[in-house]
Amino acid sequence: MRERGDLDVLHEPFMYAYYIGEGRKKFAGFAPDPGHPVTYDGIRAMIRKRARARAVFLKDTGYYVAHRLPGDCEFARQMTHAFLVRDPAEAVVSYARRQHDFTSEEVGLEALWVLYSALKAQGCLCHVLSSDAIRRDPARAMAKYWTAVGLSDCPEALSWDDAVPDGWRAVETWHREVLETRAILPPDQGRDVEAELAALGAPFTDYVAYHRPFYDRFLSEHQK
Repeated sequence: MRERGDLDVLHEPFMYAYYIGEGRKKFAGFAPDPGHPVTYDGIRAMIRKRARARAVFLKDTGYYVAHRLPGDCEFARQMTHAFLVRDPAEAVVSYARRQHDFTSEEVGLEALWVLYSALKAQGCLCHVLSSDAIRRDPARAMAKYWTAVGLSDCPEALSWDDAVPDGWRAVETWHREVLETRAILPPDQGRDVEAELAALGAPFTDYVAYHRPFYDRFLSEHQK
């Protein structure tokens, strides 16, 4: 979305409220911008201010806002919402490579489903995207999404260089691999994610089992 060039892109602005303002837990590798607001209200005000100058795209994690956004109907309805979902086994194995003490909440699919259900019930525009579908055919999947939200197709945005965007500097260590790939890569057909998960054992296997029903519900929504 940043590579499109026609949007003001914010990377997880509400993580500042969750990890700093609310102090839920420590987040490894987070080097916060000292000038960034750290409350829900402050972050919302920042987004609205920036949106007066240019269309804003923000990527966030559902559990940061699932307890606030559904009750903030005016703000919620000013946005078009997209829910990008990933197989929980892949998500947990990936997360464990970088931080071993993450919680079940941080897997995120339950909170994402709660948020999706609440916003959809309020009449908000909600789209479901599958990370697997995007990885298998990025051009087709992204063109479909862009059309759905009123943006022009932009296939040149599907590749990038390895320069760290300003919005990623706070969490640069988490995204170095993404920058180095320079494109959306297809699934690794030779990888046995289930074996990797089994090798990790509990509580990671429990996290996957807990979140898989929410993932399955999202897949059903994606296929509609």
